[in-house]
Amino acid sequence: MDVIQIELAKLRRDGSLNQSIADVDKIIEQLERARETILENPDQASKTLVSLQNPLKNGFDRVLDDLKKVDKGQKSYEKTLNRNFPVKALPTDYDALASYPTLINRAIAMHLVREGQFSVASTFMEETRANPPHPQSAPGTPNLNQIEEDLGSIKSRELEDKFAGMYNILHELKARNLGPAIDWARANSPQLEERGSTLEFELCKLQYVWLFLGPEINGMPNDVNNGLLGALKYAREHFQRFQGRFTRDIQQLSTAMAYVSNLRASPYWRTFDIETAWDDVASSFTREFCSSLGLSAESPLYVAATAGAIALPSHVKYANIVKKKHTEWTTQNEFPVEIPLPRSMIYHAIFVCPVSKEQSTEDNPPMMMPCGHVVAKESLAKLSKGGRFKCPYCPNESQPKDAREIIL
Repeated sequence: MDVIQIELAKLRRDGSLNQSIADVDKIIEQLERARETILENPDQASKTLVSLQNPLKNGFDRVLDDLKKVDKGQKSYEKTLNRNFPVKALPTDYDALASYPTLINRAIAMHLVREGQFSVASTFMEETRANPPHPQSAPGTPNLNQIEEDLGSIKSRELEDKFAGMYNILHELKARNLGPAIDWARANSPQLEERGSTLEFELCKLQYVWLFLGPEINGMPNDVNNGLLGALKYAREHFQRFQGRFTRDIQQLSTAMAYVSNLRASPYWRTFDIETAWDDVASSFTREFCSSLGLSAESPLYVAATAGAIALPSHVKYANIVKKKHTEWTTQNEFPVEIPLPRSMIYHAIFVCPVSKEQSTEDNPPMMMPCGHVVAKESLAKLSKGGRFKCPYCPNESQPKDAREIIL
C-alpha cells in the first residue's frame, strides 16, 4: 500500500496542470496583444506574426511536456495497481440453475404435457416425487434453500384431459373441420372477448368462406348447407352477433357474392384465398387455448433451449477471444455480449438510452423531452442538473419538468 500511496502522490503533484493552465493563459494574452497591434498598425502585421513564432512554440512545448508528465504518471499508477491488485478470473464453471430444481422439473413436465407426451410426463412426475430434488447453492445465484417453496404436484390428469382436447381440435382443423374449434370458442366467448380476441369471428369467417367455395373445393355434400346458399344461411345464423365489432368484414363477405362468377379478379379475392388461413387459425387457437389456462403460447422450456442455442455461438466466440487476449469479463451476473434474439422471443419493449447506453428500468424509465427525443431518467437528470438544458440531439432547450415518462 505504501508504493500505491507514493505513486498517487506523484500523480496528484504532476496532474494538477496549474502551470499548464498558466502557460495557456499566457499564450492567449500574447495572441490578443498581437491582434490589437495588427488592428492599430496593419502594415506591421508580418513583423508582429513573426515575433510570435518562438514565444508560441515555447508555450505549446511547455504545455505538451506537462501533459506527458500526467500521462506517464497515470500509466505508472495503473501498473502499480495491477501489480498489487492482480485481476482474478471470475468463476465460469458453475450451474446457474442448480438452485432451482423444482422449477426445472416443473418446466420439463409441463413441456411434455403440452407436447402431448402424456405417458412420458406421468412417468417423469412419478420419478421426481419418488426422488425429490434438493436445491444446491450455485455461485452467482441466490441461495433458495430456505426460500424456495414447493410448487406442488402438477394436476397431470386435469391438464392431460385439457391438452388432449386441444390436440383433438387441432386434428380436426387439419382435416378442414372447423366445428369443434367453433364450439370451443363459443363456449369460451366471454373470456375471449375480455382479452380482445378475434378468434371466434375468424373461425366463423373461415367457415363462411369454406362453404362459399362450394363442394368442388371443400368436398362437402352438395346440398342447401353448402355452396352459396349454405354460406348465406350460415351468415344469417351466426354473423348477427358479430355486427358490432366486425361490420366491415361482414359487408365485404356478403358483397363478394356479386363476384362469384369471377371471384379471382374481384377486390375480395385475398379474403377467399385461404391457402394459409388454416395454419393461421390453428396458431391462433393454440395461443388462445393456452392463454385460457394461464400459459404462454410457446413452451418456456422450448423458448429457453432455443434462445440458448442461438446465444451459444456468440459465447463460444467470446470465450475464444478471452482465452487469446488473456482478459476476463468483469461482471458476473450479466452477459458479456448482446445476444440478438428473434422478435418472437422479445416479450416486452426495450429502450436503450442513447446517452448512457443502458437499458431502462422501472427506476430509470425513458423520458420524452418536448422536442420528441427520448433519454433515460438518470441521463435527463445529469444533462439538466436541475435547470434548463439543451437536448443532446437537437437545438431545442427545455426544463426537466417538461419531460414526460414513456410507458412501453
